[in-house]
Amino acid sequence: MINKIPRRWTTVFFLTLIFLGASFLRFYRLGSNPPALSWDEAAWGYNAYSLGLTGADEFGRRWPLNYLESFGDFKPPVYAYLTILPVKIFGLNEFSARFASAFFGALTVLLTYFLVRELFPSQPLGGGHSPTIRGVTYGYQLSVISSLLLAISPWHLQFSRVAFESNVGLFFDILTVWLILKAFKKPWLLVLAAFSAGLSLYVYQAEKVFVPFLVLAIALIWRKSLLKLPRKYLVLGLLVGAICLLPLVKMTLTTPEIFLRAKGTSLTADQTPFLAWTAEKLARDYQDKDYLGLILDNRRVTYFLAFLRGYFSHFDLNWLFITGGEARHHAPGMGVLYLWELPFLVWGIYGLIFSRVGKKSKLLIFLWFLLAPIPAAFTTGAPHEVRTIRLLPIFQILVAFGLIRAWQILNKKRLILQMMLIGAGGLFFIFNSAYYLNQYFVQQNYFNSQSWQYGYQQAVEEIKKIEPQYQKIVVSNQPYLDQSYMFFLFYLKFDPATYQQLGGTVSGGFAENHRGFGKYTFRPIAWEKEVVMADTLYVGRPGDFSGQVKILKTIYFLDGQPAILIATK
Repeated sequence: MINKIPRRWTTVFFLTLIFLGASFLRFYRLGSNPPALSWDEAAWGYNAYSLGLTGADEFGRRWPLNYLESFGDFKPPVYAYLTILPVKIFGLNEFSARFASAFFGALTVLLTYFLVRELFPSQPLGGGHSPTIRGVTYGYQLSVISSLLLAISPWHLQFSRVAFESNVGLFFDILTVWLILKAFKKPWLLVLAAFSAGLSLYVYQAEKVFVPFLVLAIALIWRKSLLKLPRKYLVLGLLVGAICLLPLVKMTLTTPEIFLRAKGTSLTADQTPFLAWTAEKLARDYQDKDYLGLILDNRRVTYFLAFLRGYFSHFDLNWLFITGGEARHHAPGMGVLYLWELPFLVWGIYGLIFSRVGKKSKLLIFLWFLLAPIPAAFTTGAPHEVRTIRLLPIFQILVAFGLIRAWQILNKKRLILQMMLIGAGGLFFIFNSAYYLNQYFVQQNYFNSQSWQYGYQQAVEEIKKIEPQYQKIVVSNQPYLDQSYMFFLFYLKFDPATYQQLGGTVSGGFAENHRGFGKYTFRPIAWEKEVVMADTLYVGRPGDFSGQVKILKTIYFLDGQPAILIATK
């Protein structure tokens, strides 16, 4: 059965089905599930809308190439440019803001097939004599199964359905590796590989750490093959890469603000707990004359240990398979991998280590696997699903390897035992997959609507009905209504040219200032101290109001809890 997959027409048929299925899972109810936009998604959408109409972002900067500033974070700008066309076609809404992520997510599934085909050519695993996996032509099988697993991956689906630029960065990572490998047969592709690698640096911050390591790993593993390529293509590739790097180098030297986000999320952001603990230990070491302790008990060792904890936390089985991390990063009651994948993952790692497949491809798989958590290990909040999405599609490749190995062994068993094991495994697969789909498409909106900052769209729709009656509208900007100005710009579809003429957003790091626009002012609401006028409308949290207040409308989270109050005197 599985050994007869590698016929070209059969592969095309299966690959087409996988791609269509992946596209369906990524675009189905894309605008309403997750139930609302996060502030980052709203910013991507509105800045794309602004760029498409005026050629400038919310700060009035024309066609920014180095960065796009948003809430004190100097983000790589590619995602905003990728969103201009969807906004033009579909209008400014949740679907268009998320379109690019879903589109590139589906393409990543397809590209994974071609990457695995290039890494593992169609020949028997272990050359036909491997004691680990013998006689299984794995080229097509491993490619098709890996692609299928990524198509249904909870981790990849989660970030393909939201406007998170890390998902697009993963596409360019895989594209870069595939193009380099293809360049050994068609050297001119090395130039495209260099461009893809350079472009990825303008997609997501973590790419600036991961991509150089990944490209260096490939260069070291295939150094002899690279040096055999025509020199003109090597020179052109290096030249294209250097040109891509120039704006980044210039920005690094001339715009120190770009490091604000990195400083704010790095392990060294809050030094107090580290330094206090280290100082206490050093004091004891001096007192006890512990000379070894004086060497080891310093902040550098402390930070290094924190880095190791952050790094290895991304291999925590509980996080991967059971709990996940932040609510917006996984379906309720799920990790980021299916539980049924665990035994095949272990089996796949063991099988790949001891199989006789190409040593270079094997080495790249494991180096990719080990390099992916490095950017996130330097930051707080580890383990972090967004910053380590580059662990995909390695997990899927390893699980696919384990599945092929399991099938190879199962084929040697008695028919009755085969049926029993396949039946039990199939039932668990169906249950686990159905549970995930229910948790994501049904339960997520109910349980996680507050995490997704639900309520802004509904509030804006109500406010638009009564806006003419008021001269001033005050909107809270305190948690969980953080960055409320962006949601109002987005849902009001406020004219970007007018917004820029009014002064736009004012840069100020994490505490960036905002002047408001039109009737709208965004600030904390202190009801007891407010001089409330009859022509002023207030939009805030339930806790923002007390005493004499007239509630005009209450917007509820999807679990029934009050989210946003629209009130006046």
